[in-house]
Amino acid sequence: MSSQPPNRRRFLQLAAAASTAVASSACGAPIQLPAPFGKAYKIPRRSLGKTGETLSVVGFGGIVVMNETPESAALLVKQAIDRDINYFDVAPAYGNAQDRLGPALEPYRKGVFLACKTERRTKQAAQRDLTRSLELLRTDHLDLYQFHAVTRLDEVDTILGPGGAMETFLDAREKGLIRFIGFSAHSEVAALALLDRFKFDTMLFPVNWVCWHQGNFGPRVLAKAQQQGLGILALKALALEMGKNVKYPKCWYKPVDTPDAAALGLRFTLSRPVTAAVSPSHAELLWWMCDAAERLKPLTQQEEAELAAASKEHTPVFAA
Repeated sequence: MSSQPPNRRRFLQLAAAASTAVASSACGAPIQLPAPFGKAYKIPRRSLGKTGETLSVVGFGGIVVMNETPESAALLVKQAIDRDINYFDVAPAYGNAQDRLGPALEPYRKGVFLACKTERRTKQAAQRDLTRSLELLRTDHLDLYQFHAVTRLDEVDTILGPGGAMETFLDAREKGLIRFIGFSAHSEVAALALLDRFKFDTMLFPVNWVCWHQGNFGPRVLAKAQQQGLGILALKALALEMGKNVKYPKCWYKPVDTPDAAALGLRFTLSRPVTAAVSPSHAELLWWMCDAAERLKPLTQQEEAELAAASKEHTPVFAA
């Protein structure tokens, strides 16, 4: 007899037998997904809000190349390009990821959408970060520049206040150094405040089945961002729960540990009004996402309900 809890067993069964049907919300009501791009790609593409851009539904998370050799980083980027990934995301906070990604991505720069971030909240500090990122990434502009991991209301006040980092962003956009302005947030309070106070182009936010069902984390923020027409990008699609998995040391939480579970997590995220999900920090997880995206189907209402039940066995990495 299995020692797995009933909901955990059902989650594994769901992952192994993931099926297909129409997209639905957590409560079963129809939702509006971003429009797909017409041309056939290995990995589907969706429109990014009102920007006019179309992105692969899987994004290359820059931590994947952190601590890799230059040769390994170049190979990983080439493999991603070969799989039709056109969305790359990185940040100064990711160790030496910018150093590795810049040269590896340089041959493909004109054909990709490059996003970067800054954790700096003041004008001068953000300017230093931007200048350094442009240099390391070997580019004359970023397609998307984002405030990174905004969590508290005082951070929002600093960013948008006099002498705040937004002044650098607006000046950089005027000069053509960045094209679009976005943010990533690790709290609903901060995300909602940012959405209230500035007309952003994009939002990068955790959209994860355990957080959604056990933390009530995500529904309000996604609804508001969609109402405003933002391009919605997702973090933590493959997160399972708090804790460490020694197999993935660059990941601060415990991710799913099988390709089928990865496919189920990605399908949950992309069954929401999300343009693309950024991969976690290891190449194996990225390739699992690519495999799942190549045969992407939204969750059925039955799968939604069963996934909600299975989530009870896990502690969410974020909660409202």
